[in-house]
Amino acid sequence: MNCKKLLSSIGLLPRILIAIVLGVVLGNCMSMAWIQVFTTFNSIFSQFLGFMIPLIIVGLVTPAIGDIGNKAGKLLLATVAIAYFDTILAGSLSYGVGEWLFPNMIEGQMAQTATEKAADIEPYFTLSIPPLFDVMSSLVLSFVVGLCIAHSHIDTLQRVCNDFKEVVATSIRCVIIPLLPLYIFGIFLNMTYTGQAYHILLVFAKIIIVIFALHIFILLYEFCIAGVIAKRNPFPLLVRMLPAYFTALGTSSSAATIPVTLKQTLLNKVREQIAGFVVPLCATIHMSGSAMKITACALTICMIEGMPHDPLLFLHFILMLGIMMVAGPGVPGGAVMAALAPLSSILGFDAQQQALMIALYIAMDSFGTACNVTGDGAIAIVVDKLFSKK
Repeated sequence: MNCKKLLSSIGLLPRILIAIVLGVVLGNCMSMAWIQVFTTFNSIFSQFLGFMIPLIIVGLVTPAIGDIGNKAGKLLLATVAIAYFDTILAGSLSYGVGEWLFPNMIEGQMAQTATEKAADIEPYFTLSIPPLFDVMSSLVLSFVVGLCIAHSHIDTLQRVCNDFKEVVATSIRCVIIPLLPLYIFGIFLNMTYTGQAYHILLVFAKIIIVIFALHIFILLYEFCIAGVIAKRNPFPLLVRMLPAYFTALGTSSSAATIPVTLKQTLLNKVREQIAGFVVPLCATIHMSGSAMKITACALTICMIEGMPHDPLLFLHFILMLGIMMVAGPGVPGGAVMAALAPLSSILGFDAQQQALMIALYIAMDSFGTACNVTGDGAIAIVVDKLFSKK
């Protein structure tokens, strides 16, 4: 088996974990000259990533908006509104719990990290790759073009956008994802050499426990609300969705789990036409688990780094995050790639902080996906009740 086939046989999560372990181990023994080589690579790759972020938004959000807009009617509006509200609610819950618990969990790490950050290693050289336009311009452009495609049925423009989506998806799949473990290796190599890695990993070992508890709580409140609205016992409804939950744990893909989610939703006595509409749509727009994870990790990094994390700032971030993540499904690491835009433009994350977010998100990716798809079943129950014949 050659090196390329060997790497392709190893999933992204194992490669990320290997990169983190190697970065921590080798950071204690590798010479400064070699560390600067990887720091130089990281500097160039982060510039490329910054260049790609607006293109990712345009390439992935535009076709998604166009596709959603083609599904007209009250059923669409109700489903989108419920899914978006639940995504924002999950992110806001994550922020509230984080503000309550995280300061005590990371006590002493903020000052330690701030002291060590001054020792960051400089690259041999830098390369500037400015983006073609900023994040907000790319988002507005995506909505304008996407809505034009949906309502004016411009087939030529739709084909161009679909082709550009394939360009962006191929760039993510063939360039960004393969190089991502090397990028994260360089980040942890640098952090270990400067003494930051141990403190960061210690903090997130605690935070992951909170995130796991939160994703269970989100599922409970989603099905309790669905049970109250449908006047049914929520716990059997949730138990019937567990096959979808465990399938998502294994696949880490909302799209790949759609057949199982649809089957279990039908077992919860949701009408076939409602389930067939809501489940595939929510696989694209309902991201409660992902929003919760990204918000918790972003808040932790803000606290550790001494960055602003006031409620209005994070509300702005969560509202934008809920929109950006419609670009996520179907693309490897799509949700966190889409999240890089508001992380940088709203919270002010630099390249190292973005890389840390990517590593942390992918390490917990399957749990967020499982939360997303299982919650789709709850939304289908609510929509079925709202549109039941009187």
